[in-house]
Amino acid sequence: MDRIIRAQGLFKSFTLHTQGRVRIPVLNDFHFEAGPGESVALVGPSGAGKSTFMRLLYGNYRAEKGIIEVRHRGGIVDLAQSDPHEILDLRRWTIGHVSQFLRIVPRVPALEVVMEPMLDRGMERENAAEKARGLLQKLRIPSRMWSLSPTTFSGGEQQRINLARGFSVFYPILLLDEPTASLDPLNAGTTIRMIREAMDSGTTVIGIFHDKDLRDTVAQRCVEITGIGLNG
Repeated sequence: MDRIIRAQGLFKSFTLHTQGRVRIPVLNDFHFEAGPGESVALVGPSGAGKSTFMRLLYGNYRAEKGIIEVRHRGGIVDLAQSDPHEILDLRRWTIGHVSQFLRIVPRVPALEVVMEPMLDRGMERENAAEKARGLLQKLRIPSRMWSLSPTTFSGGEQQRINLARGFSVFYPILLLDEPTASLDPLNAGTTIRMIREAMDSGTTVIGIFHDKDLRDTVAQRCVEITGIGLNG
C-alpha cells in the first residue's frame, strides 16, 4: 500500500496525579497504517484508546514510545518527535480535525471561524468568505447567524460550524470524531456526502463512528483497538 500515515510501536499511558500517581497504560505496541483516499474507522470498547490514538495523530498528546510517520510537504515527518512549530505546520497543511465540540472564541463570528483555515493558507479574504458562505449554506446554517459568535448556538449548530471549518480546505488526512453525533438526518446525510467527496479528492479519513450505519456507509475498513497490549 502507498501509505500516507504509519504508526509503529506506539505506547501511551496516563498518570493520575490526584490518585497517588497511579499509572494507567492505554496503548502498548500499537500499529496502524492507511493509504491516500482511504477511510478507516477506529472501533473498540469505551476506554480502549480510540480517542487517545486520535489525539496522538493530531499532536495533542505525545507518544512515550514509537513513531507516527506522516507524508508532509513532499517528505516524511515523525509526528511523535515533532516540535510545536512543526505540529502547527502539519495542522495547517496536512492533518485536519473535526471533533465533537467546537472550540469557541468569544465574539468571533461563525463566518470567521469557518474562514480561518483558508486565511491561514494565504487565501484572499473575499474568496475565503465566499467559500465559507457556501459551506454554511450547504450545512443549513441560516445567513442571519453568520455574523454571530457560535457561543450561544445549539450543539447541532456548533457541530455544523465545526464541519464547515474542517472541510473548508483540502487536507491529505482528516480526523473525524463522531462527526454526525449532534446532527439531524438531513444534515447527517450532507456530512456523509462531504466525507465521500473528500475521499474522492484523495483525503485519507480516520474516524470514530459509534453509529454503525454511518460506519458501514463511510468506512472501507475497521481497525480495532481493544485495550492494552492488543494491536488494531
